[in-house]
Amino acid sequence: MKEKNATALSRREFVRRTGALAAVCALPGASSAESAPGAPTLDPAKLQRFVDPLPRPEIARPAGVRRDPRNPAEELPYYRMVMGEFEARVHRDLEPTRMWGFNGLSPGPVIEARSGKGVLVEWANELPQRHLFTIDHNLMGAERDKPDVRSVVHLHGAKAPPESDGYPESWFVAGKSSLCHYPNRQDACMLWYHDHAMGINRLNIYAGLLGLYMVRDQFEDALGLPHGEHEVPLVLCDRRFTVDGQLSYDVSPVPSAPWIPEFYGNATLVNGKLFPYLEVEPTLYRFRVLNGSNAQFFNLSLSTGQPIAQIGTDQGLLSAPAPAKIVSLAPGERADLAIDFSGAGGQELTLKIGAVEEILQFRVARSGAHIGNLPGRLPEKLRPVVPLAESAAVRTRLLTLNEYKSPKGESMTMLLGGAHWDMPVSETPELDTVEIWSLINLTEDVHPIHLHLVRMQILDRRSFDKLHYFVNGELRFIGPPMPPDPGEAGWKDTVRAHPQMVTRIIARFEGYAGRYVWHCHILEHEDNEMMRPFEVLPRGRA
Repeated sequence: MKEKNATALSRREFVRRTGALAAVCALPGASSAESAPGAPTLDPAKLQRFVDPLPRPEIARPAGVRRDPRNPAEELPYYRMVMGEFEARVHRDLEPTRMWGFNGLSPGPVIEARSGKGVLVEWANELPQRHLFTIDHNLMGAERDKPDVRSVVHLHGAKAPPESDGYPESWFVAGKSSLCHYPNRQDACMLWYHDHAMGINRLNIYAGLLGLYMVRDQFEDALGLPHGEHEVPLVLCDRRFTVDGQLSYDVSPVPSAPWIPEFYGNATLVNGKLFPYLEVEPTLYRFRVLNGSNAQFFNLSLSTGQPIAQIGTDQGLLSAPAPAKIVSLAPGERADLAIDFSGAGGQELTLKIGAVEEILQFRVARSGAHIGNLPGRLPEKLRPVVPLAESAAVRTRLLTLNEYKSPKGESMTMLLGGAHWDMPVSETPELDTVEIWSLINLTEDVHPIHLHLVRMQILDRRSFDKLHYFVNGELRFIGPPMPPDPGEAGWKDTVRAHPQMVTRIIARFEGYAGRYVWHCHILEHEDNEMMRPFEVLPRGRA
C-alpha cells in the first residue's frame, strides 16, 4: 500500500512505517530488564559498529535415512534438530549471551531440500526446566498446570500433513521429541522453522528458537541466479540486552498480567550478530531475508540510495524483478533480494532500517576472483505467477480482526472473528477448493496474518467506514480497491492487513485434510488468542 493512500496512522503504526526502533515501548513503566531485574539496559549506540564478520548460517547435515511413515517402501533423509540452551557472543565487546537454539545455534542450521523430495526431521527438546522469561499464566494455553518449558516446531510456509504442522497444543517437554515429515511438494522458496507452543510462543522464539529451511528446484536452478558464496541468508530480529549482554524482555507493570501487547527491541541482530560486516565482490548478490522479530516491522534500504531488486517473496519467485528504494517486511515475512555491487568497487555501504539505523556493512572489494563465473544481471522474467481467478472461489468469508480492552484499560485481548481459541471451528474449507477471505481490520494496528498449509495471493485492499460497520454491521467502502505492491504480487503465506481496510486474499486449500491454524504473526498477539483453528475437510464433507 502506498503511503499517500494510507488511512490515518496510529502512533504504533507510524513507528513501524518509519522504522524508528526505540521511539515507543509496549507500555509505560514496563521493566527494561525482565531477565535480570534492576540491571541497566544496553545502549547499542555505544557499541563500536562493524567489528564482527557476518556469520553465515550453518547447513544442516542428515544424520542418516529413515522410512517414509506414509510410504514405508521409500527411505528419506533424516535430520535431528536439538533444542537446547547455549551461550553466544552477539558482539565483540559484550559478554556471551545465554539463549536457546537448535544444535547450539540461533538462528539454527539451514535445512536444504529439493522440491518433491521429502525429508524427516526429529525435533528434540533438551531445554532446561526453567524458562528464561516470565510466563503469564493468564494466557490461554499457558495456565499454571502447564509446564513452563515446552515446545513444538512449525515449519512456516510448508505444505505439510497436519500431524507434522506444529499444532500449538501438540507441545512436548524436555526429554521428548517429535518426528515430522515434510514432503516439499512446492515451488522453490525460503521457509523458516520456529517454536509454536501455545501461550509461550513469543518467549520461545525471542529466546532464539528459529531457523531457515530452503526448498530448491530445477526451474530456479536454470535461471542462473547468484548462488554459493553469492547467496546470503539474512535473519533479522530486534532484541533488547542488559549491559552484561543478556537478553531482556519487557513485562507489563500490571502484576496480574505480565503479558504486553507488543515487544520492540532497540537493537537488531543480523544472523545473531549486532552490527556485523560482510565482505563482498563487485558483482550481483542474492540475499534471502527473514523478519524473525516478535512485533517489529522493518523498512530496508541501502545507504547509497540505490534500488534493491526484489525477486521473490514468502512462497517463491516473482514473475519479474521489482526494484524498490525501500523493502518493507512484517514479522514472519520473507523477501528474496538482489543487490548489484558492481559499481561500488572499493567502497563501503550499509543496509539500513528506517532513516538512520545501519545494521549491516558491506565492504566491497575492488575486484573479484569469481566474477566471470556469475551472472552480471538478473533475468527480465523469473517464474510465472498465474493469478487465481475470483470466479473459481466457492466461498467468500468475512473475517474480522478485533481488539478488546479490559474495563480498566490495563490489558487487552486480540481475536480473529471475535472468537476465542477454544470456541468451535468456524472456518471449514473443502480440500482442493478455492476460497476468498476478506480480512476486516477493526483495530489500529497492521496485523501480519499467516495461514498454515496454503499459499495465497493478495487480491486488493480497500478502506471502509469503521464506525458505520460497528453501528450497522455492514461494510461501506470509502475508497477504491488498491492492488498489492509489486513486491507482494506473488505467492504469499503471510499478508499485512492494514487498519480500517479490508484485505482480500485468495487461496486453494490443497495438499491435506485436517486441522490447521491461522493467526496474527505479531507474536504477542498470537499468544493472546489472535489465533484460530481451521479444518480442511475431505471432498464432499463440507
